[in-house]
Amino acid sequence: MGSAPAAGSVRARYLVYFQYVGTDFNGVAAVRGAQRAVGVQNYLEEAAERLNSVEPVRFTISSRTDAGVHALSNAAHLDVQRRSGRPPFPPEVLTEALNTHLRHPAIRVLRAFRVPSDFHARHAATSRTYLYRLVTGCHRSDELPVFERNLCWALRADRLDVAAMQEAAQHLLGTHDFSAFQSAGSPVPSPVRTLRRVSVSPGLTSPLVTPQESRKLQFWSLEFESQSFLYRQVRRMTAVLVAVGLGALAPAQVKTILESQDPLGKHQTRLAPAHGLFLKSVVYGSLDAASCTLHGPQFGSHK
Repeated sequence: MGSAPAAGSVRARYLVYFQYVGTDFNGVAAVRGAQRAVGVQNYLEEAAERLNSVEPVRFTISSRTDAGVHALSNAAHLDVQRRSGRPPFPPEVLTEALNTHLRHPAIRVLRAFRVPSDFHARHAATSRTYLYRLVTGCHRSDELPVFERNLCWALRADRLDVAAMQEAAQHLLGTHDFSAFQSAGSPVPSPVRTLRRVSVSPGLTSPLVTPQESRKLQFWSLEFESQSFLYRQVRRMTAVLVAVGLGALAPAQVKTILESQDPLGKHQTRLAPAHGLFLKSVVYGSLDAASCTLHGPQFGSHK
């Protein structure tokens, strides 16, 4: 993507939003080489081969997600260089073409937009929001409806102390060194992040649950918003907040954990399962928010 366009050809850069159920993938990033594991990006780039671009199309992903994590709306930029005399694809045509050639039913391209040639999907993002889904009242794994499996964390408890969780969450708000909530494996220049919003709220009854089951199952939503997050930061924060909700930790202990800056402490090694986590939205403040911001569907969270 760094080479100059061939004579007479036109290179167009696009921002695309896409969603996926992460259960079958080794994360969103492409897996290169002869490994059997595969990422969402592999399928997107395979579909893009059918665009007949002069140069191979590569997706630059906005937000990396781990194996088993889902996305209501992730984003990426890509360059398509059509042959001489052919105009750039209209965004709606690009969207339709990618969806037509996608070979995995758990991936869907939502929308596409033309963006400037120097636009970068990862660096230009001004806000990312993650949603984590919990359910209580499910004491055995086979009690969870099949349509909700791999889409939430089923806690073997009848209730959560949501007020305590909300109190604990306040300690995470603002700008902090979040080293205590970072997993090893993704070194970054600085562990300082600004958590703009964190919410803990009861979710509406899942439409995928029968009325009889809905009387004993209660869904909960946790949301986290920041410009960027550390590796597994959301899953670690979720695990600690759940420990508070179950009475295993006091709200004030979350502040102590945060200030310790120790990722290997007694409570910091807790990690919420990947299958309850969704990348909900990616926002670009430098673009027209009305046209280039796409939020995924609501999973019953109260606003």
